[in-house]
Amino acid sequence: MTKFGIGQGVPRWEDPRLLRGGGRYSDDLNRPDQAYGYVVRSHYANAKILSIDTSAAENAAGVLGVWTGDDYAASGLGNIPCAVPRHKPDGSPMFLPPNAALRAGAVKMVGDPVCWVVAETAKQAQDAAERIIVDYDEQKAITSTAHALDTDAGIVWDEAPDNVCFVFELGDKDKTEAAFADAHHVTRLDINISRVSVAPMEPRACIGEYDEFDERYTLMTGTQGPHGVRQALAEPILKVPQNKLRVVSEDMGGAFGMRSGPYPENILVLWTAKLLGRPVKWTGDRTDAFQSDDQARDNVVTAELALDENGIFTGLRVTTVANLGAYLTLLGPHSSTNNLGSLSNTYKTPAIYTHVTGVFTNTNSTGPYRGAGRPEAVYCVERVIDTAAREMGIDAAEIRRRNLIPEISEPYSTGFLFTYDSGEFEKNMDAALEMIDYAEFADRRADSESTGKLRGIGIANCIEQSAGGPPEWAQIRFDPSGTVTLIMGTHNHGQGHETIFRQMLADMLGLEFEQVRIAQGDSDVSMMGTGTFGSRSSGVGGASIQLAANKIVEKCKPLVAHHLEVAVEDIEFDDGTFTVAGTDKTMNLTEAARHAHNFMTAPPGFELGLDEWAAWSPPAPTFPNGCHVAEVEIDPDTGTTEIVRYCMVDDVGTVINPMLLAGQVHGGAVQGIGQIMCENVVWDDESGQMVSGSFMDYTLPRADDCPGFEMGENEVPTPTNPMGIKGAGEAGCVGAMPAVMNAICDAMATRGVRTFDMPASPNRVWQALNSTPNQAAE
Repeated sequence: MTKFGIGQGVPRWEDPRLLRGGGRYSDDLNRPDQAYGYVVRSHYANAKILSIDTSAAENAAGVLGVWTGDDYAASGLGNIPCAVPRHKPDGSPMFLPPNAALRAGAVKMVGDPVCWVVAETAKQAQDAAERIIVDYDEQKAITSTAHALDTDAGIVWDEAPDNVCFVFELGDKDKTEAAFADAHHVTRLDINISRVSVAPMEPRACIGEYDEFDERYTLMTGTQGPHGVRQALAEPILKVPQNKLRVVSEDMGGAFGMRSGPYPENILVLWTAKLLGRPVKWTGDRTDAFQSDDQARDNVVTAELALDENGIFTGLRVTTVANLGAYLTLLGPHSSTNNLGSLSNTYKTPAIYTHVTGVFTNTNSTGPYRGAGRPEAVYCVERVIDTAAREMGIDAAEIRRRNLIPEISEPYSTGFLFTYDSGEFEKNMDAALEMIDYAEFADRRADSESTGKLRGIGIANCIEQSAGGPPEWAQIRFDPSGTVTLIMGTHNHGQGHETIFRQMLADMLGLEFEQVRIAQGDSDVSMMGTGTFGSRSSGVGGASIQLAANKIVEKCKPLVAHHLEVAVEDIEFDDGTFTVAGTDKTMNLTEAARHAHNFMTAPPGFELGLDEWAAWSPPAPTFPNGCHVAEVEIDPDTGTTEIVRYCMVDDVGTVINPMLLAGQVHGGAVQGIGQIMCENVVWDDESGQMVSGSFMDYTLPRADDCPGFEMGENEVPTPTNPMGIKGAGEAGCVGAMPAVMNAICDAMATRGVRTFDMPASPNRVWQALNSTPNQAAE
């Protein structure tokens, strides 16, 4: 095995650069003679704009221009599109709100962009913005998902008077109804999945530039998919062909799905850069992030499970009201509708039906966030299973074991959207239960009770769809010295691509890490690219690297055969060296690359250069899976919850780098724990103001809130891509939410609490434990 190849725990190549301050994040980037923009945002959740007085701002020092929604409407530029169409209850297309870069006539959420000021300095732009006077007529706002469909709720859009954007159904409704009619036992559980702020370490920033000679825009911003953002901005909004827009994205301080599409500020810097004839830069702060970033989750769910007398699942019915916010982002309805196949999870459930109602509210738009619908689906299933087990008096592990899908060695159709590639679900669960010593849990619970504490254990089997969808591109380019540039359509924003792609090339072509330069994040450099999301980069991007590497080897074989004076079919390649079968004749790849660029030594008819690209389209998605088990201890006097153990066994297919895998899974688990324990966006029902609009009020998990993770791997390669990679970026988040909440509910059940909703903050836990028995915390 190559020392730094696939399967080795190689330290991250990019870390020294980043740790020494060499990162180039969006706000680190500057252009000569750049101006600075500032967004004036609405302080109201729902209001008509009666007038805007910009005169004082226009006359302020250093101001280059002030623009309003009326100016934008007159510009002829378009609105942010939505790429996930859905339908109303009557079958007609859903209403798509006008998601313009500046709002004209009305605002629909706190943080809506109302005016745009550009000045010589950022301070001057802000000072001028504070002189703008906007006269509003405040209207009734609705922020609650649970009450958005009430007849007396505020109306977000006149075109959707019931606040319904779309309805979406999946599954066999009649078969599911029959299963429930015949069921021995039915468990019904009302579940609230709270709204979260993505809260990336780096707030958004961007620079817009326009070249009047080439009539071409350049946008520099942090995004997960430069080509996708180019596509969304160019023709729909800027009204130019895609080749007239370059999108550049360098380092990013967190994305998690939030940076998938364009934002109003991207449009504003490009628009005004052209008007002013100079670059325009905008840098958001934490308030901007809370008020204008896409948020996530925010679902009200009713999950029902039908079982026979032996605890075998016969039907699952899930009804969801999904809060979309005031506008639809590029991928707005995706999370609530595109990953519902995860409701089948790892179980044999013969009848499943789900109904989703997407609703508008006067809140931030919601979009993809680590898992993008997968964590929500698995959470609902695992929560209702635990509740059913408790109601029927069956052990939580045993009820799962009775219903698990057997080992999969060939495609397995769940009968509900998904066809799984491979997996050993019972083996995962057995290993995780053994790791946490499940058999001795009763003794540990008794020990906790002797000290006045409540102890609970939670199991969560999990599976997710990954690495599917569009193709990915890779280009391998040798220069005459043998140095390689790997150009990728994926984009690293913390996953470690610069390391794992080098490991792949070390295995495939025998290259040293120092020989390789990674180029990414520039739509002018990479031929095409789909981007990084959905745990797809290593599997889909890696497969494209494999194809391009094979092309490099095949192109070199005739050249090597010429120099070694042998037949092409006698040439073999391994670990960076070409050999001739049965002889000691060799030539390494670096030497072959030099010949490939030299017209004096290249064979007749050889196309000079060594530069190959490839695209790989996955024939089917992969399904990474696993089992997470959490153990908690609750102090009933204070409501404080401590996660005392956390064990997980994950099957991510072929493991490229165990060290990076641990980082990905641990990070995902922390985000899942954060949502269960503390994260929650809160709005004032009357005014629509965000109550949790800063880190003083919105709590993120700290290192000392998290357990020491114990991790095992069950490596079952997928047959759907040549490297056997399933993906790992979202595994931790999918498993952590139900495992931790099941453990909390298991502990609280000893005090008569039937169910409980996130977040499990100390005051909410204390309230639940001290309320009427069998009542959940409101």
